[in-house]
Amino acid sequence: MTEFRAYRIPEEGGESDGGVRRTALAELPEGDVLIRSEWSSINFKDALAVTGKGKILRRFPLTPGIDVAGTVESSTASGIEPGQSVLVTGCGMGEVHDGGFAEYVRVPAEWVVPVPECYTTRQAMALGTAGFTAALALLRMESCGQTPERGDIVVTGASGGVGSLAVNMLSSAGYRVVAVSGKPDAAEQLYHLGAADVVSPEELQLGTRPLEKARFGGVIDNVGGELLASLLPHIHEYGNVAAIGLAGGVKVETTVMPFILRGVSLLGISSANCPRDLRLTAWRRLGADLRPPRLDEIVTGEVALDGLREASEAMLARRARGRTLVRVRD
Repeated sequence: MTEFRAYRIPEEGGESDGGVRRTALAELPEGDVLIRSEWSSINFKDALAVTGKGKILRRFPLTPGIDVAGTVESSTASGIEPGQSVLVTGCGMGEVHDGGFAEYVRVPAEWVVPVPECYTTRQAMALGTAGFTAALALLRMESCGQTPERGDIVVTGASGGVGSLAVNMLSSAGYRVVAVSGKPDAAEQLYHLGAADVVSPEELQLGTRPLEKARFGGVIDNVGGELLASLLPHIHEYGNVAAIGLAGGVKVETTVMPFILRGVSLLGISSANCPRDLRLTAWRRLGADLRPPRLDEIVTGEVALDGLREASEAMLARRARGRTLVRVRD
């Protein structure tokens, strides 16, 4: 029986007892594909799971980690062969299914995506759910007619993983990007990634009227709450707002005015349960025209499995910027 290392949460409410444990392949959940993990990443949801500050895990014991990239060890699925570089993001992994913070992962074949040829498995996890989500946002905005000619795109929470990648993707795709961040020391990096302007939320001076002067072509929003609501009245006719995150709150108090008088669209972006066809399209685009030119620079940290808790706490305390990768194997 092959044993391997995994970061395990033993029981509900037992996050403080979570840590690296030896486990066996026989204990992995059912699936068509066994992946020899090489890299994972820490997303906001992972940080909540590891620290217990959010109800992310829905069965116990469980291995967190909503992302993983590695090499196929074995497969019973047609078209997925041993030795192939693959990745998995979301799909319930790290929530109801043992996740990527382990040296081996077993998953259903429909979750598995080939790593684009231009990426290593490490670079695939530099993207991970964050890059995939940013790409999904742009794909959905484009499907509703978004173009660079419609005006500036605001990216809120721009210094985080999704935000940094969105800034770099959008600017390389020809959009003029207004990066919004509450971290003054992030400005230099955001300009380097392609932002035309970097401002704090307060510097936007958004106002309180149901409709304000139209200033922006669209938004990729990682914050939610009051900031999202205040941006809606400033969107140009038939602009699009992609809602991704909730760092600023889950409630959005607004009016119908931007929607019925300017044709603004509010688009929900849910990466975990994305249909497979759209998932594959997004990853193909990420390996082609949406490839972030400064991807390696967006990686700001790297930890081993035993560094997960400290890195997760830093993320929740807003001390982290960019992407933190998890080196699954020493």
